[in-house]
Amino acid sequence: MVNEGKIREADILIEGELISQISESISPKTADVQVIDLEGRLLIPGAIDDQVHFREPGLTHKADIETESKAAIAGGITSFMEMPNTNPQTTTIEALNDKYKRAERTSYANYSFMFGGTNDNLEEILKLNTKEVPALKLFLGSSTGNMLVDDPSVIESIFSNTNLVICCHCEDEATIRANTQDYLNQYGEDIPVKYHPEIRSEEACYLSSSMAIELAKKTGARLHVFHLSTGKETALFDNSIPLKDKKITAEVCIHHLWFSDSDYEKKGTHIKWNPAIKTEKDRKMLWEALLDDRLDVLATDHAPHTLEEKNNVYTKAPSGGPLVQHALVALLEAYHKGKISLEKIVEKMCHNPAILFDVEKRGFIREGYYADLVAIDLNNPWTVNKENVLYKCGWSPFEGTTFKSRISHTFLNGTLVYYNSELTGKKAAKRLTFDR
Repeated sequence: MVNEGKIREADILIEGELISQISESISPKTADVQVIDLEGRLLIPGAIDDQVHFREPGLTHKADIETESKAAIAGGITSFMEMPNTNPQTTTIEALNDKYKRAERTSYANYSFMFGGTNDNLEEILKLNTKEVPALKLFLGSSTGNMLVDDPSVIESIFSNTNLVICCHCEDEATIRANTQDYLNQYGEDIPVKYHPEIRSEEACYLSSSMAIELAKKTGARLHVFHLSTGKETALFDNSIPLKDKKITAEVCIHHLWFSDSDYEKKGTHIKWNPAIKTEKDRKMLWEALLDDRLDVLATDHAPHTLEEKNNVYTKAPSGGPLVQHALVALLEAYHKGKISLEKIVEKMCHNPAILFDVEKRGFIREGYYADLVAIDLNNPWTVNKENVLYKCGWSPFEGTTFKSRISHTFLNGTLVYYNSELTGKKAAKRLTFDR
């Protein structure tokens, strides 16, 4: 059992949806108790992914809540927080409630939805019940068309008037536009994808994230900066106080730890993300900041598109890719290579999202907590291919990669929902609640 900085052998008793007892040895008291022997396996809390795009409603040719939540539980992610840039966008309470109704019907993982800020929806933001929403999402870059929040007075007003965590996508729009035009002048529409990190540059990221941090300090807002991609930005964050006391936090995503700009030649637009995958030096510095606790959370930014869409020329190929099924096993590859400990993976993927967003009774293996648990076989190699990819889009940037570790069991609210590389078909998902 890997939990709260320790690895130890234990028995766990699940009653209903909750963990009722953790002890060195528990004997069944009645004959109808189901015993699952995980000798030789790891048991960790279900991962909580604070940043996914499941594309429902409006973009369901790419993905939907049902398909992607199934992929998530196959990957050991038992809870997700979904982003607001769907169609319609989640920028009204009506649209938010519609998403909750959809997830209640179709989700196979525990679910919640972030609310999107725009240049003109502050009134809606102020009506939100903070116990029902994990956070507010602001796009300070050009990823999402008219969800771009670029009015400085509006940004300051939002920062000053909400108690919710404000999650920001930080890239400077003016810098990106100028860089894009430079490359369009040179190459036309078919810009070589290797220039993506120069268009969505270190400067674009740093300008935006440093501005957001300055504003958070000025207003006292609670800021979480999504998907850091540059080494330079890591210097903006602090590891001198515990996460529960931090007002300014940050995360890194699996693709920025796995890939570097040298991979564009082979992978092309399949690894085109916003913010862009950058240099080997950036990747090294992101790892260092994750391990020394300047970066608090590991997430996926799971954002599927169809292969047909991704195979377009640079200017028409959308940014993003599917990751929830493979993020945890990819991190375990880093463990096998001695880059990160099991305890640190669990801290960053399970414990810290629960602490940061005040998720109620999840993210830890504790008595009285929901039994969201993931069993892992550390030595059961398998190779990612189109036949075992569960994403609706039908592809993965990890195709051809052999992982040493395999998810053997996923329990959701006490129910075994994934076993032996197969979904059990049982639905046990619940809406996340927040202890605020």
